[in-house]
Amino acid sequence: MLQNTAQKSPADAAGAAKQANEFLTFRLGKEEYGIEILKVQEIRGWEQPTSIANAPHFIKGVINLRGTIVPIVDMRIKFNLGEASYDTFTVVIILNVMGRIVGMVVDSVSDVITLMGEQIRNSPNFSSSFDTQYITGLGTVDERMLILVDIEKLMSGSDMALMESARLQ
Repeated sequence: MLQNTAQKSPADAAGAAKQANEFLTFRLGKEEYGIEILKVQEIRGWEQPTSIANAPHFIKGVINLRGTIVPIVDMRIKFNLGEASYDTFTVVIILNVMGRIVGMVVDSVSDVITLMGEQIRNSPNFSSSFDTQYITGLGTVDERMLILVDIEKLMSGSDMALMESARLQ
């Protein structure tokens, strides 16, 4: 857990913030991923979104979330992890990314974990044919390996076509 840093100096507080981070973990296929918990607004069950013509194939459509139109991105399709299927375990993680509300479809949500700095390793270097720009590192908890995703960088990427439309609204 994060320590109370109110009695420490600002430098100590900054060091503690770098040492412990909380992540929401989720599954896509057999792999487990983690995103910063502070980006998560809520978790919802799967509901069929309204399709949008000419949207990229990984954008399933939009839903109306209490008056806000939210684009829904299927991460299995985005990461080329095979055909997506939707069942009772499928969930939509509602994110607040750069002031824009976006939904992310995943196979299931696991839990919230706290990783200390020593539990996070740099992402591996692969050939240029494998895109790792959205991976911030690999987290280890006991026997589990988590792929840590920079969800802000992923959702604001030019291929997503999500953030430009936010500025037009």
